[in-house]
Amino acid sequence: MIRSVVAGLDGSPESRAAAEWAAREAELRGLPLKIVHVWEPVPDPLAQAPLLGAETQQHWSERIPREAGEGLRLRHPGLDVTEEQVTGTPVDALLDAAKDADLLVLGSRGLSGVGGFLVGSVGLAVVARAELPVVLVRADEQAADEGEMDPASATSPRPVVLGLDADAPADAVIEFAFAEAARRGAGLRVVYGWSLPPYYAYGLALDAGLHEEISREETDTLTEALRPWRQKHPAIEVALEPRVGSAADHLVDASREASLIVIGRRIRRGALGAHIGPVAHGVLHHSTAPVVVVAHD
Repeated sequence: MIRSVVAGLDGSPESRAAAEWAAREAELRGLPLKIVHVWEPVPDPLAQAPLLGAETQQHWSERIPREAGEGLRLRHPGLDVTEEQVTGTPVDALLDAAKDADLLVLGSRGLSGVGGFLVGSVGLAVVARAELPVVLVRADEQAADEGEMDPASATSPRPVVLGLDADAPADAVIEFAFAEAARRGAGLRVVYGWSLPPYYAYGLALDAGLHEEISREETDTLTEALRPWRQKHPAIEVALEPRVGSAADHLVDASREASLIVIGRRIRRGALGAHIGPVAHGVLHHSTAPVVVVAHD
């Protein structure tokens, strides 16, 4: 098994941005980059058209990964870049191509003038089914630099933001976030939402003391859960940020100053099938930073 970072490419600006982001990530990890282009042959009736034959379409589709690879090798000298073209349905083909990879990176179309993703069916389906971390990258990330400085500090990179369920923190998600912060020499912001007791939904005033008590309990739980990783990565500055209300909303807010958002998705193999959950769904559609979804048991 050869470890690698895999980027899905379809020729769109967002997929090219994903390949560029994947190249920088591969350099950080010291791994090769594999660009995967999925070719879906045209149906037989269309293949007979004078200007849209199957051979013509395949010829043009073969140029997409080849030209992308050439550009990445020029911008990232020393990075081992390979291109692979596969046939089949995009979701199955991408998952198969990335089955031994450390990371799968896909593009996600940004909404013009509005912070957010327009996540397509392929991206959502891959995230829902993948058991390796999957990153979605906006088109305007192509020119972004992972080392871009935090506007609040002229000397440190933008932080990695980790979204956690304080009541059930997943080790795989925590480990991934700490490792990414360490690679970037960045700080780690841990954002977690908690809900008010049900009776406050009926309009009862929130007691300030109770608010502080709930927040303190959530923070204590999370502090204990993070202890092994803080000991493993003592140089990483960690900020715990408890927030009352929607975790997805708070993560989207935090994404404006983040280099990467890290969230988890529980692997479900039951009759209900795969899904990504409401928090991941909200963050994927509205984050202004790249989002990585880490599957966990």
